[in-house]
Amino acid sequence: MPGFQAIPQLTAMRITIKEELRQFIDPLTDSERSLLERSLLAEGCRDPLVLWGEILIDGHNRYELCQKHGIAFNTVQNDRFQGIEQVMLWMIDNQLSRRSVTDFQRGMLALRKKELLAAAEQAEPVPVNDAKPDANPDAAADASTESAASVPVVSRVKRKEVAEIAGVSSHKIAQIEKIQKTATPELIDAVRAGTISIGAAAAVASLPEEKQVAAVAGGRKELRQAAKEVREAKAPPKPANPAVEQVAASDDLAALKALNASLQAENHALREKLAALTAELEQARRAA
Repeated sequence: MPGFQAIPQLTAMRITIKEELRQFIDPLTDSERSLLERSLLAEGCRDPLVLWGEILIDGHNRYELCQKHGIAFNTVQNDRFQGIEQVMLWMIDNQLSRRSVTDFQRGMLALRKKELLAAAEQAEPVPVNDAKPDANPDAAADASTESAASVPVVSRVKRKEVAEIAGVSSHKIAQIEKIQKTATPELIDAVRAGTISIGAAAAVASLPEEKQVAAVAGGRKELRQAAKEVREAKAPPKPANPAVEQVAASDDLAALKALNASLQAENHALREKLAALTAELEQARRAA
């Protein structure tokens, strides 16, 4: 029956690492790697690695550390996949189910899942019913239904909005998509490390590559300053006083004097109005 099958002995088993699959797993930070390494050394590898044939699809970091220290481990086989695309989707969903995954990682994974689903929708469907024309139509229908139910075909997966897949806002997904398309590897690493927020990184990603690299090299403070400058440059200009604009354009002394007189008159009128209101309030207070 398709599914997981435990393999307790794997000393003679070959395990293959595919980089196209490993890309779905962000590298551990130094502290995370240290914690995992101490746990493996103290308690061994408690959770089995998951394989699809010879290909490792879950447990890359544990496998690397077990190989480094000669720590024994077990594996399970997941043989329900019909192709590498299904393996990728399973790995993405597996990563998304973990609470330790950051919003940026979730967004990147969800965007990749959307690409896979879109590619699957464009692919031609594979016929599942090879019954002859004179065969029993009811039997053929039953066979087709059973085949479709037992094999998780990628093209039948319901497509969802990326934000729903990732569990973050649509606005944040738009920022992550911009980072994915235009950010340098250095800037992406800075977001993953938490040196810069997603919103600030999206702003910095609009800069030329050399400026992005320089901002990352400058550290957290330089990245924030670069993001601030980009946002200020894109902000709409503040509305100006039409009268002041007219004076600045004409550079006429008479116009300056006229503007000054107008402002003084307006100021005088406001003072008189304030005095009148004060007198009314005082009169009302005495009457009360």
